[in-house]
Amino acid sequence: MFAFLAAMAVFMSCGTTKQSAPAVDTPRTKQETLPMDTTKSQPFLESLLQQYPLYFGEILKNRDINNVQIIYTQIDRRANGTPDFTHHYLNVNPASYFYPASTVKLPIVLLALQKLNELRDRGIDRNSIMLTESAFSGQTAVFNDPTSPEGKPTIAHYIKKILLVSDNDAYNRLYEFLGQQYIDAAFKKKGYDDVQILHRLNIFLSEAENRRTNPVKFYDSTGKLLYEQPEQKSTMKYAARKDSLGLGYYSGGKLKSGPMDFSKKNRLGLEDLHKMVMGIIFPEKVKASERFKIREEDRRFVMQYMSQYPTESVYPPYAADRLKYWPTYCKFLFYGAEKTMPDENIRIFNKPGDAYGHMIDAAYIVDYKNKIEFFVSAIIYCNSDGILNDDKYDYKTIGFPFMKNLGRVLYDYELKRNRIIKPDLSSVLFNYDK
Repeated sequence: MFAFLAAMAVFMSCGTTKQSAPAVDTPRTKQETLPMDTTKSQPFLESLLQQYPLYFGEILKNRDINNVQIIYTQIDRRANGTPDFTHHYLNVNPASYFYPASTVKLPIVLLALQKLNELRDRGIDRNSIMLTESAFSGQTAVFNDPTSPEGKPTIAHYIKKILLVSDNDAYNRLYEFLGQQYIDAAFKKKGYDDVQILHRLNIFLSEAENRRTNPVKFYDSTGKLLYEQPEQKSTMKYAARKDSLGLGYYSGGKLKSGPMDFSKKNRLGLEDLHKMVMGIIFPEKVKASERFKIREEDRRFVMQYMSQYPTESVYPPYAADRLKYWPTYCKFLFYGAEKTMPDENIRIFNKPGDAYGHMIDAAYIVDYKNKIEFFVSAIIYCNSDGILNDDKYDYKTIGFPFMKNLGRVLYDYELKRNRIIKPDLSSVLFNYDK
């Protein structure tokens, strides 16, 4: 065991104080200028979690091996309702790579809405019919969507699928609408220099196939063509990275020795993800140059479906399949893997992900009855044997319990935390589909 842990420490570059901030300003540094150790770990979270050794004793002991990173942000309101933030960190290191899995879908949703906003003069919006064609190897076409009310695909419907159940195909369609170079340029313009979204999900494609994205056309409800975008080919130069994970991995059905190369896979650090979630809830706290340029109605649309349960969805018809999509599906923080009825006073605005042994969630949690609100983002690596692509990950025994316990311990702390001014949470109340 000791030899194994030592080996893991060698191969795994590991990578969730009290610090006040007037804005959503989780500090970030360009990866190429990072010193050897950039870990941000402050006493508060360490002390709090140590009070629950049954939940977090082994987690804290093995924080580096399990690449545990946590960001917890307290929210205090001024008399006029303006929020002030206090950030707490545990073992957060932007130089410590983890595979971001489905969390990359959230910034892609925001960029898709931004691009639609830039094309408003063409008469298209999130409800316009979007038909996807194919023009290169690995591409597939989409002309209908039987899960939508009208049977046609739209950006809005893809976003619902992404935020309600983390649908992979829906993400791929937005990736194809945006194109690799638009995504990269938009992140760099906003200062997210370390974020790299380079590929579709849940299908194996070559680098050349991911550089090319499908032709798309938008129509109005009468069938009038509003906008046509030809196939795009990315010529961007990928950033030089040395991201690798694991002791071994399966490729082509064979076990390969040594770490798996992730240098051309997606990258999204926890601080950037945390900041994006905070910016959705409180856009006024983000610098104008860093905001996703979306309309207010689109921001509210995103918030609704970040917090809506699948069992509240008629289109797509997730409510009809409660065995597959239970009420708290995809609510890792606070509920873990529990198939239970959610507390009617609590809503979780979040985007989770899990893949290659990584489990991540970033959430804004509110309790309307007790007037509680806070942000928490966390990642944990659940792969005790160090082998990737073997479908033997410790999500059930390590990942889900960690996420559930973390969310509830922070919630219990918030219940007891003194607030001079109770927040008005009416701006985050929604009428859901069912």
